[in-house]
Amino acid sequence: MKLECGIDKIKNAINQTEKVTGKNLTLPILSSILLIASGKSLKLRATNLSLGIEMEIPAKVEEEGIVAISGSVLANIFSNVFQNENVLIEGEDGNIVIKTKKSRIKLKGQQSDDFPTIPHVTGETFEIEAKKFIDGIKSVYYSSSVSDIKPEISSVYIYSNEDNLVFVSTDSFRLAEKKVKVKNLDEISGILIPFKNIPEILRTFGDFNGSIKVCFNKNQISFSSDNIYLTSRVIDGVFPDYRQIIPKESKTEAIMLKQDLLNGLKLSNIFSDKFNQVNLSVKPKEKIFELSSQNNDIGENKTSVDSALTGENIELGFNYKYFLDCFQSLTTDSLSIKFNQPSQPIVVSGVSDKSFTYLIMPMNR
Repeated sequence: MKLECGIDKIKNAINQTEKVTGKNLTLPILSSILLIASGKSLKLRATNLSLGIEMEIPAKVEEEGIVAISGSVLANIFSNVFQNENVLIEGEDGNIVIKTKKSRIKLKGQQSDDFPTIPHVTGETFEIEAKKFIDGIKSVYYSSSVSDIKPEISSVYIYSNEDNLVFVSTDSFRLAEKKVKVKNLDEISGILIPFKNIPEILRTFGDFNGSIKVCFNKNQISFSSDNIYLTSRVIDGVFPDYRQIIPKESKTEAIMLKQDLLNGLKLSNIFSDKFNQVNLSVKPKEKIFELSSQNNDIGENKTSVDSALTGENIELGFNYKYFLDCFQSLTTDSLSIKFNQPSQPIVVSGVSDKSFTYLIMPMNR
């Protein structure tokens, strides 16, 4: 192996791929990045068996070759190389030598034959702007269950509905749904992407401006762009039929500025108990929307929020944290909160943007 490439490009590729390397004691090769020099490019490949990534960067290749190198060591080296220049990489008896203007570094290689292959996913495909896909996932993934006991809800569920790609997640205490418009979308019955793989998908394509091609089957899903190929396993399970629990109508509705409610919630949380409980009293005829919380060690608080109210009186408690999480997904300045019975879910949505819906189960008072 002998090649030359730009430091910025290889530094970025190492940072991306190193995040996917595995910490597997029985398969230590998973902690490596596989470097493949061929043609006019250098490919960097990493996997933890649940996720796999391959990035390709342009390089002047004099001698082709393959070598596996510790991902954390590579990341540490290139995070401390600041020269804006080219870097030379040369194979030497199964090891590699990295040369810059001021450094010569020799790194011990590992047996590349042991490196697992990254699956080439075949199946159904669709294309979508990366920003739309990332927006859909970011709008809902925090509502997934972090426990693997029920893998079907420790995931983000994706399916199509007419011209919408729909993203959903729930941990059974709250549920988030985001609809993203996609033209000429074929029917997608359902894909379950594991929650633990979502951060790497967001990190890999979060700043990407182009389109990505998504290919999936019952075992794997892949996301590919010009120089990035990312694969994830998918969960073989059935997501709950959540549409049954979304109330079709409401008995009480409150419309308010998002910032006003956010300020009231933050103040109430100071006095919330160990369960993050904040109580709510809505009295439309008296024009009262009041948050209250009490902590025996600190004190108590009551805060009113200016709202346009309609319907019947209602009182209930809810988890402050669950409510706060959804603010990142609300793109409008005003929001609508709808209520039915104190035992039925609270429905939160933007006033002028109906693409995002959020449900919170009340807490017992």
